[in-house]
Amino acid sequence: VRETEAEGKMTVRLHTGDPCIYGAIREQMDEFDRLGISYQVCPGVSSFCGAAAALNMEYTLPEISQSVVITRMAGRTPVPERESIASFAAHGATMVLFLSSGMVAELADELMRGGYGADTPAAIVCRATWDDEKKVVCTVGTLAERAAGEQIRKTALIIVGNAVSQSGYALSKLYDSGFTTEYRQGSDSEEAQKERK
Repeated sequence: VRETEAEGKMTVRLHTGDPCIYGAIREQMDEFDRLGISYQVCPGVSSFCGAAAALNMEYTLPEISQSVVITRMAGRTPVPERESIASFAAHGATMVLFLSSGMVAELADELMRGGYGADTPAAIVCRATWDDEKKVVCTVGTLAERAAGEQIRKTALIIVGNAVSQSGYALSKLYDSGFTTEYRQGSDSEEAQKERK
């Protein structure tokens, strides 16, 4: 990079997915700052967005889950205890797990220790948005068995939570005729609108 910059040329460091998630780019930017080399980060599309598209899934469904936890199992690189799988599972939010497909049995144990049941919906998406993508819908209790059966050992995302089933959710107020927005007067009484807030 230093040689290229000295020649007045531009270097492109291409990452897969979106470099802001597990991209290890902060250390690269720090080094460029140290060397006085200017840079620009171009956003990508994360595999967790691609996985949702592959599953025709919305991660946030009214009255099911309004939060998405993006995390990973501790491996050679540790995870702070306050961010353990079990501590996040206690919230019942939708979880997207990167870098964990080689530890699926341990992951399932941690998810159940945190409060997800063995029957909690789950999915494994391998190579999301690629021609050879693989999608496996299962439960927390069958994660390890299904991953082994499909020979999934790496480069897969694991999605856990009731949102995976894409059922049982309340309808959004966005299109509710009774709901007043900045651009539309709803048909509900003022009291009903206050109750919704």
